[in-house]
Amino acid sequence: MTVYMFFMFMCGIWIFCSNRKHLLLTLMSLEFIVLVLYFMIYLYLMEMDYELFFSMVFLTFSVCEGALGLSILVSMIRSYGNDYFSTYSVLQC
Repeated sequence: MTVYMFFMFMCGIWIFCSNRKHLLLTLMSLEFIVLVLYFMIYLYLMEMDYELFFSMVFLTFSVCEGALGLSILVSMIRSYGNDYFSTYSVLQC
């Protein structure tokens, strides 16, 4: 089971690194990574017979991270009209 979770995590990292054009795809890959990490923490806490309070704290922080990412996405779309990284003059090197 841990090999499968590690494979899912690495797939999420690979998708995050390969999608550089759209902000929405980047945010979705980050949410996938957070969900895999949450599931791994949940399985670990259940296996060791610990309390699940930490998983609720992690879930709360991941929801706040998702809301912050979506608010940034909405403000960038309202300002620039799309979510392409190439159109932002601030993000170009």
